[in-house]
Amino acid sequence: MVFVVIVGGFVIGRWVGAQPLPPGLPVTYDRLLKAHEEPGNWLMYGGDYRSHHFSTLEEITSENVQRLRVKWIYQMHRQKVETTPIVVDGVMYVTRPPSDVIALDAATGRALWTYEHRMSSPVYTCCGDVNRGLAALDHTLFLTTLDARLLALDARSGRVLWKKEIADPTLNYTATGAPLIVKDKVIVGIGGAEGGICGFLDAYDAKTGERAWRLWTVPAPGEPGSETWGTGDAWKHGGGSTWTTGSFDPALNLVYWGTGNPGPDYNGDSRPGDNLYTCSLLAVNPDTGTMKWHFQFTPHDTRDWDATQVPVLIDGVGGRKLVVVASRNGFYYVLDRTTGEFLRAKPFAKQTWTKEIDSKGRPVVNPGQEPTPEGNESIWPGVDGGGNWMSPSYSPATNLLYFMAREERRRFFKTDAPEFQPGEAFFGGGGGGGARFRPEESWGKLVAVSPETGDVKWEHRILAPPWSGVLSTAGNLVFSATPSGNFFALDARTGKELWWFNGGERVFASPITFLSRGRQMITIPIGDVLIAFGLD
Repeated sequence: MVFVVIVGGFVIGRWVGAQPLPPGLPVTYDRLLKAHEEPGNWLMYGGDYRSHHFSTLEEITSENVQRLRVKWIYQMHRQKVETTPIVVDGVMYVTRPPSDVIALDAATGRALWTYEHRMSSPVYTCCGDVNRGLAALDHTLFLTTLDARLLALDARSGRVLWKKEIADPTLNYTATGAPLIVKDKVIVGIGGAEGGICGFLDAYDAKTGERAWRLWTVPAPGEPGSETWGTGDAWKHGGGSTWTTGSFDPALNLVYWGTGNPGPDYNGDSRPGDNLYTCSLLAVNPDTGTMKWHFQFTPHDTRDWDATQVPVLIDGVGGRKLVVVASRNGFYYVLDRTTGEFLRAKPFAKQTWTKEIDSKGRPVVNPGQEPTPEGNESIWPGVDGGGNWMSPSYSPATNLLYFMAREERRRFFKTDAPEFQPGEAFFGGGGGGGARFRPEESWGKLVAVSPETGDVKWEHRILAPPWSGVLSTAGNLVFSATPSGNFFALDARTGKELWWFNGGERVFASPITFLSRGRQMITIPIGDVLIAFGLD
């Protein structure tokens, strides 16, 4: 059956499916708070509010992982699939580009219904027509769309319940990240820093879709932090996008969310100063949208090193509440998540841009590390950073944090500062510089670090800089993938490779694990297919 979705007299999409699914159990806020106690499900983007991306399931172990086999494949018919599925009581919900939703039987991969979003207008995107996932509350799914809408869908049928415009897509705003549910609110970020937007973080009422608050990430004149933008109007197109998903500490009642680069990306002449609150981690009260504290990783960034990496919440020795980030600028940071106090930073990839990070967490920048008109080839890490948006994973079983890192040399160049134009880029230069350099200057690795110190315990090298996230499990396993589609499992304690599957296509996503009919399964998008694995 095919149904056309009409809201306000306009066709916004269609859904395809059979009879609606049975009601099932609602995804209550209490279930989300205790998501780590439901290893058979995957209830949110990061696995739980701490963004551990870890599972206590242990049917698949380091001893039997060699028996993993493909159980089902679902053809997505789209490229650059970046979704992290959620799984709720036997049903998997997955997004595909640009902004579609598919409900699958998690046991078989059979499609139950499909919602196909119709774009409201052409959209400028820097990095592909992508979507990274969904959020769930009660019997409702929440989806952000490439044309900067927030939709609520009935999880049983895919029917649209309400739709709200987050921002005007004709002004280069996009939305690609998975929302985060906190209490009765849907918290969503925005993309478009490469198009000259002014960034913000939003919260919406989950029942009605009415906006509860908005926190601008670039201050207007007279607001705290505005002095870091000079005296001109650069703040109007200052970037500071919020395009990935944050984390939440219920005890502190704080949401932690990363912000993107300032604009123009590579030419900072029109924006003298630190350019707050770009390239930062924000701690925000989810009830009011008030910022409690911020920490800026890369002041006055001119290399597109946004700080939208997933923040991971851990408790240190003595129970100290910490938030850790493997930043795009090549440093691993440990912060007190109550106060934002800087505790330590340690490089995990080659970096040349700073002499050191001082006692307050501020970089002591080396000279000669800015883009130039002719192109600067001496800057490490490259434009895609030492780390990027893909999910890290923390395993309480090993007390190690795992993440994919990039060792990559690129050329940074600078052009005249651009004028903002709807539908056009706002770069002021570039960080690609044509082809990559020699193979020994362009590779990747999966890194295991001690989360409180950043000390590297082991590394697993791969041939090319990666785009896959990481999953760890109580079976002493770590899963990730290479850009070429080699999905692999390592011993979580030693990094020894135990199993691999050659999917033959690029991977831009993170694996998850869940239970289906009492058996553990693992899934990841490879190329344009979603593949589920289980023991033979």
